[in-house]
Amino acid sequence: MQNTRTLTDRFFLVIKGLAMGAANKVPGVSGGVVAFVAGFYEEFIYSLQRVNKTAFKLLIGGRFRSFYNFINGKFLALLFFGMIVSYFSVSKILDYFIKNYELYVWSLFFGMIIGSIYYINKDFKDWNYQSITALIIGTGLGIAVSFLDPATENDNLIFVFFCGIISVSGMTLPGFSGSFILILLGNYVLLLVDSVNALYDTFSEVITGDFSFIQNEMRIRLLKVLTMFTLGSVAGLVTFSHVLSYVLKHYKSITTASIIGFIIGSLGVVWPWKTTIYKLASDGRVMTDSRGENIISNYERFLPDLVIETYIAIAYILLGIGIVLALEWYGQQTTRKND
Repeated sequence: MQNTRTLTDRFFLVIKGLAMGAANKVPGVSGGVVAFVAGFYEEFIYSLQRVNKTAFKLLIGGRFRSFYNFINGKFLALLFFGMIVSYFSVSKILDYFIKNYELYVWSLFFGMIIGSIYYINKDFKDWNYQSITALIIGTGLGIAVSFLDPATENDNLIFVFFCGIISVSGMTLPGFSGSFILILLGNYVLLLVDSVNALYDTFSEVITGDFSFIQNEMRIRLLKVLTMFTLGSVAGLVTFSHVLSYVLKHYKSITTASIIGFIIGSLGVVWPWKTTIYKLASDGRVMTDSRGENIISNYERFLPDLVIETYIAIAYILLGIGIVLALEWYGQQTTRKND
């Protein structure tokens, strides 16, 4: 765990948080992959694992500086600051590009995942019966998840808390897309679009001195949903970090092989060439969500024709691979500097 960070290190840590936040919001992409490839995954897990009863004793006792240092607060604060900014900026820009340039965005992410598989696998030498079995199981689970049909939207607060616990797994388990799991649970739009927009609108109104949202039952309901989702996410982060810290310490090879498998399996989710299949009601009409938008059921994947659009998409795949290799190079340079 790093005790001192230069201004450049802090800047790039915020950038990494931006990248994790954007990746977490994209179905099929895992923020944990960003952490793994950028070289701060183990520090991330270790820092979260430090949020334990000792940390809470320091906090309750008013020893805030000791609490901050104990949990590696500077690292977590900068990283989460980047993630929060991402949800209100980068992720909104990403939403625009997915809507208008869907093929190229998926191609870029597909390339980044391929690059991530290369990055994680190139230094992993501990292949044996157990790790190969873990790889196969991880890949199978990743593929199986990509073909599940989503449930319907559910704003029950207990269920929303559960969604928070599950969805945050994408930050702690590379290859396991929390946002795609939210689609399967039926709550992606509710939790990552509607409730976030409600919070953004509320902040905007409060800044201008407008508190009329207090009378808006739908807005209040969405803010309650977002609060419960956030609490579930925090609980999930702390819980998963403790579990992963243990398995990384005692079963690192099997865990790494499983992570590689998850990431390989997630390629099916982000395959660029696919047609969206929408959920149909019993009368054959396309079902819509609370915003009036069509509900996605799954995707029909296909091989592309060799047209100019396909060549451009392939170029974006190569760009995605290049971005990961650049992150790998930066991580190596940072490691050498700190050593």
